[in-house]
Amino acid sequence: MNDAAKGWDGDQVRRWLASRIEAARLDQAAADRRGYAANDDYDLAAAEEWVCRALQAGGHADDQAAFAAQVKALLAREDYPATGVHDDRRYERNVRAHLRKVAKMTKANDGFANTLRYQSGK
Repeated sequence: MNDAAKGWDGDQVRRWLASRIEAARLDQAAADRRGYAANDDYDLAAAEEWVCRALQAGGHADDQAAFAAQVKALLAREDYPATGVHDDRRYERNVRAHLRKVAKMTKANDGFANTLRYQSGK
């Protein structure tokens, strides 16, 4: 039985979002320690943290359709404000890429069980 046949699990989605926020914060700290050469890594992690925080704050994790609508609404936004990022265009591109990844995961109801810090680039 695959994840799509199991049905939507809001608790699992909330756990995944929390684990991704923690992983993104750790990645930002590691990039900070590496200095200028890791600015892109910092922006990527900051984008992931912003996306997960925005989705977590929405409170729509219990309903797949509402969660998908929230992701779609975030994708439709013009800007994604953040402080401390090094390259605003790259950061916004990373936010959109991460939102598209979450949209695919939501549509397929797959991937939310993976709470490991390092995840594949699916």
